[in-house]
Amino acid sequence: MLSISSRGQLMPASPIRKLVPFAEAAKEKGITVYHLNIGQPDIETPQSVLDAVRHSDFKILEYSHSAGNESYRRKLVRYYKAAGINIQHTDIVITTGGSEAILFAMMSCLDAGDEIIVPEPFYANYNGFAVAAGVKIIPVASYIKDGFALPPIAALEEKITNRTKAILICNPNNPTGYLYSREELETLKTIVKKHGLFLFSDEAYREFCYTGTHFSAMQLEGVDDHVILLDTISKRYSSCGARIGALITKNRQVLETALKFGQARLSPPAFGQIAGEAALDLPNDYFKATKAEYRLRRDTLVSRLNKIPGVFCPNPGGAFYAMASLPVDDSEKFCQWILESFSYEGQTVMMAPASGFYGTEGSGRQEVRFAYVLNVEAIHSAMDCLEKALEAYNSRV
Repeated sequence: MLSISSRGQLMPASPIRKLVPFAEAAKEKGITVYHLNIGQPDIETPQSVLDAVRHSDFKILEYSHSAGNESYRRKLVRYYKAAGINIQHTDIVITTGGSEAILFAMMSCLDAGDEIIVPEPFYANYNGFAVAAGVKIIPVASYIKDGFALPPIAALEEKITNRTKAILICNPNNPTGYLYSREELETLKTIVKKHGLFLFSDEAYREFCYTGTHFSAMQLEGVDDHVILLDTISKRYSSCGARIGALITKNRQVLETALKFGQARLSPPAFGQIAGEAALDLPNDYFKATKAEYRLRRDTLVSRLNKIPGVFCPNPGGAFYAMASLPVDDSEKFCQWILESFSYEGQTVMMAPASGFYGTEGSGRQEVRFAYVLNVEAIHSAMDCLEKALEAYNSRV
């Protein structure tokens, strides 16, 4: 009998998208579904970025360099320099989205069976990348009561074994929105130097920091060979479909290895690189309005959530996600129920159950992740619906 691979069987389904059939069924009934489950911004992609793709003028849509167009990489150097990160264009491999950057990093630095420590909750697709690379994620707990701050150094070190090769963080964090401080990055520096580990830093949401300034792992001194920056234009310029990211490191051996994986897939997307390069010509104040809008949405969502009886939501410092604990027995059951069996004034809410963002079995069962990617009016309507839903859910016989 034919069978699929063990790797295929281990590959997890997306916890963010698994409730899609229930949302589609609700829409077929004429119910409005507020999508707070996925990080797809409703901010419009900059017109100049779209125009650069529309008005591309060439006779052959050819392969680029496997590391990405040199003109794009050189412009990225200026972008990162403005953020306090000093690199050369030869330190960059352009990837097919941030996803490929993460996968290339894992495959370049870890062997099958090796371990990577990740504070949980974490971006659910890290599990999928780890399965594809044959490596094992070792979660270390952070807690909603602490706002999901970096776990103590002792908690991190007790997870280190002879198979540990890296620590992975997302800063600001998806799904929690937590913004790691410089002091916390210095703690990680101490650990990776002491134990000879790589530090993978996923900085997809760098531009969206509200309660502090972003400090990049690439700004740490004395650990150039340890640090690998993982990045993407998806959320920064509301260009998720462009599928353009970057792997950045000053470790030549890692870079050369990542480039071999890049050569195997030939080249990153041509039109996506055109879009990414055009985005770097946006005015310096481009993010000002976008950040202000996301901050307003964050403040609206967090305020409304914390006014609902039994709900607690820490104030996230960045990105556009918030984690909240709900007064329910099982958030996955509740998230399905609210789509399948509830509506308020013809409306319902789609959320992401938090259990899918944890590596520890049983964790996050009363938590959900919200993506505040809808406008303030929609957020208010969604919170009205959620409040009524919790009342109805908890009053069932």
